[in-house]
Amino acid sequence: MTDRTYYAPTGGNPPQTQLLTGRAVFTEAYAVIPRGVMMDIVTSYLPFWEGTRLWVLSRPLSGFAETFSQYIMEVQPGGGSDRPELDPGAEGALFVVGGEITVTLEGKAHGLTEGGFAFLPPGSRWTIRNESTAPARFHWIRKAYEAVEGLDTPEAFFVNEKDIKPSPMAHTEGKWATTRFVDPADLRHDMHVTIVTFEPGAVIPFAETHVMEHGLYVLEGKAVYRLNQDWVEVEAGDFMWLRAFCPQACYAGGPGRFRYLLYKDVNRHMKLKLG
Repeated sequence: MTDRTYYAPTGGNPPQTQLLTGRAVFTEAYAVIPRGVMMDIVTSYLPFWEGTRLWVLSRPLSGFAETFSQYIMEVQPGGGSDRPELDPGAEGALFVVGGEITVTLEGKAHGLTEGGFAFLPPGSRWTIRNESTAPARFHWIRKAYEAVEGLDTPEAFFVNEKDIKPSPMAHTEGKWATTRFVDPADLRHDMHVTIVTFEPGAVIPFAETHVMEHGLYVLEGKAVYRLNQDWVEVEAGDFMWLRAFCPQACYAGGPGRFRYLLYKDVNRHMKLKLG
């Protein structure tokens, strides 16, 4: 699998002649934020970042995401931050969908291009810059790390998905596969960020119903996704949030592969008190 593509928003605003009707959906069980929503008017900015704006895809909120936040960052040439993360308890995952960035951790610089992934444990001393001549766009997933006595905090690492062989799902003839950045047996990690790939016509053949909260950003292709009781059409650039236990299934409509960046919370006891 060599011809990967990575959709990234570029902003702009729709013309006054465009109709209002869109595909955005927000329910108690799931939300769909289509790529057409990611215009200039809904961007945000962060303290201590220069030449940078972002689209917020999810945040901890009553009736919405509980365990994570997810941004699409857009950093202009020369932009970046020497104080990117202000929460010492937050772990982070970066995934580049356009251009290139340089992440410096503990004095060592790491260049990330399209498909590049970084895991940054809580308390990391890192900085980030776009040293290229074109805008860089990347996902930044943040989670409050849940430490467990007797388990070490996982170390930082930098990889590219192109160097990782996808793992096929059993009994699917390779039509459904997952690119894993972390060993599922490594219990130090309390979140997984992976890339899921479906070949044209492949399906999730049952309604998955499980405790993991999900964030799904479509990198490539299109599909019809079953979310709770609804079938929803999605395409490259769309984002889906699924709360815990929201039934989900998928049919990859083709003509090309359907791929998405997936977040889920894992490997920890269930909290017995809300809040």
